[in-house]
Amino acid sequence: MSDVVYDAGVLVAAERNDRGVWLDHRARLELGSIAVAPAVVVAQVSRSPRQVQLRRLLQGCDVTHLTEDVAHRVGQLIGQAGTSDIADGAVVAEAVSRSAPIVTGDRKHIARLLEAAGADLPIIDV
Repeated sequence: MSDVVYDAGVLVAAERNDRGVWLDHRARLELGSIAVAPAVVVAQVSRSPRQVQLRRLLQGCDVTHLTEDVAHRVGQLIGQAGTSDIADGAVVAEAVSRSAPIVTGDRKHIARLLEAAGADLPIIDV
């Protein structure tokens, strides 16, 4: 199984203890997938050290950093798509670099960014 990139919707659902998200996450890990969460997405949803479920989910994720090179790609991508959500841009940039599906709670925005990137990657709804 390939890597998979999580957007903020997945992290929020995990924090709310959404059973389906937890079952899917566990299944992916058991199949050897690497669950990826860009650090900027973590920043978008992190509000308190008491978000125990969020931190638990992130223990099973590769949290990727926004390097200068990636930041330029994200900026270009959101500019092409005519959007302003840096976190969604980082999700799509990460997914494109890995040829990985995206798990999202916001199919419309992710699809728009994928189209701007010229990428045809699977979108998995939360």
